[in-house]
Amino acid sequence: MQAIQAKDNSKDLVLTTELPLFLIADLLTCPNLPTLPAVAVNVLKVARTEHPSVNDYANAIERDPALSMRIIALANSAFFSRSHIKVHACQEATARLGLDTTLAAVMSFSLLQNRGIDAQWMRSIIASLAARHLAIQLCPDMAGPVFTAALLQDIGIMALRATYPKESNELYAEAALSHRQLSESEQRLFGCDHSQVGAWLAAKWGVPTPLAQRICDSHNEYDITAADRLCIQLSGPIADAWLSSHPAQSLVAVIREFETYQGAHAISLRLLLENIQEQLPALADMLQMTAPPLQDNESLLAEAQQLLFQQTLQLKARFETQQVELASLRQRQEELEERSRTDMLTGLANRSWLEEQMHKRFVLCQEQSRIMSVVFIDLDHFKQLNDQYGHQMGDNVLQKFGKTLQSLIREGDLAGRWGGEEFLVILPDEDAQAAQVFAKRIAQRLEKTPMAHNDQHPIYVSVSIGIACLNDGGFGDAGELIDAADKSMYFIKRTGRGGIAVYGERGAPGAPN
Repeated sequence: MQAIQAKDNSKDLVLTTELPLFLIADLLTCPNLPTLPAVAVNVLKVARTEHPSVNDYANAIERDPALSMRIIALANSAFFSRSHIKVHACQEATARLGLDTTLAAVMSFSLLQNRGIDAQWMRSIIASLAARHLAIQLCPDMAGPVFTAALLQDIGIMALRATYPKESNELYAEAALSHRQLSESEQRLFGCDHSQVGAWLAAKWGVPTPLAQRICDSHNEYDITAADRLCIQLSGPIADAWLSSHPAQSLVAVIREFETYQGAHAISLRLLLENIQEQLPALADMLQMTAPPLQDNESLLAEAQQLLFQQTLQLKARFETQQVELASLRQRQEELEERSRTDMLTGLANRSWLEEQMHKRFVLCQEQSRIMSVVFIDLDHFKQLNDQYGHQMGDNVLQKFGKTLQSLIREGDLAGRWGGEEFLVILPDEDAQAAQVFAKRIAQRLEKTPMAHNDQHPIYVSVSIGIACLNDGGFGDAGELIDAADKSMYFIKRTGRGGIAVYGERGAPGAPN
C-alpha cells in the first residue's frame, strides 16, 4: 500500500463500527490494495497543510501532464463551466473547480486505474451529482466537500475486493441487493461495512480527517441535524434508484426517504433528476466511463407517484385492518380480564380480585392515612333454602342478591362473592358508622324485596352482617381486617342471625374487656 509517512489520520476517525483486528491486519498486508500515484500523494500533502492555495494544488498536479490535461478538461466541461471562456492552465482549472472538487477529481482519476467494475464507480458518480445538487439547495457553502465525499463514499469496496476477492466476488455479484442490504451482508462477512473500510483507507492515505469522516458517515442513518452529512446519506439511495432495473419502484423508496426530512419541501426531486441527467454524460466522459442511457424523468416520476399512491392506499387499508384487529384483541383482552376477576354466577367480583384489591387499598390507606371499612355478609339459612327448594332456586337467590347488592353500592366501592353464600363489600373512606348505615340499607331492602319466587310465593332472605373499620384495630394487613369482619358476622350468626355487628363495639369481637 502507498503509505504517506508524513501523517496517518486513521486514529482521528470516529468509526461507527471499529474495524476488527483481523481485517486491519489483512488490509495492511494485502499486496493488491488500491494505491495512489506520486502526484496524488503530493496533492494530499498540500491538502493537509494549514492554508493550502490554488497555486500549491496546481504546482503539485502539473508534475503529471496527463492528469493536468484531465483537470483542465473537467473545468471546461458543462458540469463546471458557466461561461464560454475556456481555461488553459492548471491553476485556472483548479480555481474554477475549487480545492475540494480538485482533490476529488485527482483522487478519482487516480483510483479509476483500479476501478475494477464500472457499476460501482457509476454509482459514486451519480451519487456525487445528487449530493452536490442537494448541497446547493440545503448547505451551499458545503457543496464542494459534499461532492468530494459522495464521489469517494464507496472506495472501501475496492479495498474489500482486493483483500477478499473470493468472498467479495460472491457478495458484489448479487445485483438485486440494495446498498443497505449490501452493508448488512458486509457486516456479517467482515465485521463492518465498506464505508468504514473506505474511511480508514482514505485516512491511511492522509486525506483530511473531515473528508474521511464524511466517507465514514455516508451510510449511517440519516442525520437531519447536519445538512452536509444528510446530502451524502441521501445521495446513495438516489444513485441506487437511478441504476435500478426498476427505477420507478426504487424511486418510491427515495420519495419516502425525503419525507422523513423536514426540509424536503425545499427540494424538487424533478429538478434533481434533471440535473443528474444533464451533468452525468459530461462527468462520465471526463472519467472515461460510459454513462447509462438517458431516462424520461417526467414519466418516471409520474409512475413513481402512482406507485406511491397505490402503496399509500395499501398501507392505509392494512393499517385500518390492523386497527380493527387491535381493537378486537383489546376488547377480547378486556373481556378475559373481566372474566378473570368476575364471579360468573352473581356478576360481582370474585374472591381473588377481592383479595388483590383489599391488599392494594390497605397499603394505600396506610400510605395516605386514609380509612376503609369492610362489610362481611352471609345469607341466613341458605342450606335449608337449598334443601327445601333445590340448588337451582339457591342459585337464583344468589343471582338476585348479587344484583341487589350491586345496586346499593356507590362508585368506588367494590362488592364481591367471597364464596358460597358469603359476600364482601369494600367501602373506601368510610368509617364504621357509615358502613353500618350501608348494612342497614341492605337489611331493609331484603325485608321489602323477595330474592325469588316459588309457585308465585315470594321467598325472602335475611342476612348476618359483620363490619370492621381500619381505624378500629391494629390490623397488620388486609387479611386481618377481613378476618375481623368475618368474626363479627359469625358473632351475629351465633346470637340469632339477621343482625349487624361492628368489630370492637360492646359485645362484638374485638371489644375491650
